[in-house]
Amino acid sequence: MTDDIVVILTALDLEYQAVRENLTDPQLHRHRAGTRFETGWLAGRRCQVALGLVGKGNHPAAVLAERAIAEFDPVAVLFVGVAGALRPKLALGDVVVATHVYAYHGGTNEDDGLKARPRVWEIPHGPDQIARHLGRTGTWTTQPASGGTAPRVHFGPIAAGEVVQDSTVSDHARWVRQHYNDALAIEMEAAGVAQAGHLNRSPVVVVRGISDRADGTKTNTDGANWQPKAVANAAAFATALAGELVREAQTSSTRPQAEPRRTPTMNPTVNNSASSAAQVGVQAGHIHGNVWVGGPPPSTSSDLSSHLAELREQLWRAHRSGHLDQPTYEAAETELTAADKALDDPRDGSKLVVALKRLRGLVGDVAELAAKVAAIIAVSRGVL
Repeated sequence: MTDDIVVILTALDLEYQAVRENLTDPQLHRHRAGTRFETGWLAGRRCQVALGLVGKGNHPAAVLAERAIAEFDPVAVLFVGVAGALRPKLALGDVVVATHVYAYHGGTNEDDGLKARPRVWEIPHGPDQIARHLGRTGTWTTQPASGGTAPRVHFGPIAAGEVVQDSTVSDHARWVRQHYNDALAIEMEAAGVAQAGHLNRSPVVVVRGISDRADGTKTNTDGANWQPKAVANAAAFATALAGELVREAQTSSTRPQAEPRRTPTMNPTVNNSASSAAQVGVQAGHIHGNVWVGGPPPSTSSDLSSHLAELREQLWRAHRSGHLDQPTYEAAETELTAADKALDDPRDGSKLVVALKRLRGLVGDVAELAAKVAAIIAVSRGVL
């Protein structure tokens, strides 16, 4: 079981369902404030996904993206859905990955007119590179039926505001075209999600399927079922990207770290001298490990106590994110409580080690927890 998870958020039920169809074994996850997420796996259990619905608009999107990030601590947040095209080169059904997100409704209104005060968020370099590679290889989608055209993936800015644009001649359309003329698509939530990711140092990737042309023909394209077609393409790309992001995170976490650079020395010599009644306490060249002078080493029982407190928090997070089911979590809590009590009675340190070993057996499927318990066992043997 992996601790890496990707959050995928959508604004519409149609978009939510398109992503959900790519998940296996979805499980309900209740947030204490009432928000309901579903956690599931992509095919082959290569990536765990937490799926949430934020509704329309940048403000609710920002709040619930913040909530999802705090709840799941994800590798990345993907925002998936439909958008209107602003460029003729985009075909209906194509996918747009936002290189920048423009919050285009910021401005100042003065006597000589309305002036733009945009806010912009840029896709992080790593996820951008992974998404571009995925788009180049085309492995995220199957070939269409004979006569059909495979959807293309475009990379460029997306404009996010608070209105549905369906005109090329309105004041709103002219404003966007004048101040954000490199935007490929327009929608209503990406700025909120991008802001939440920025404040939490969490990578955000916005993936949109083109369902209309934002030119007054939205009723026609919606009637031709382009929304479900477009969002199916966006969901397919996003779930493939989620798997690649998790794979990259796992590869990075297991890659050996470079040895720290050491300043070369030429057989250093330490000379201590004393005169009169003074005494030389320690004379040494290289010292490896801990050294105590003038008394026994300090007690590390307080360190053990803090390690157990950290472990309790990790257990709760693992349970909350679905890595530990309720019975396992309760049994693990019992053993951790026993370990805490044993630490208060240093006369029998074996009770502490036994409780920790039992705990390690319970959480063995969660690599991070198992490693933490093993480290605490090693420390406890050196103390008790």
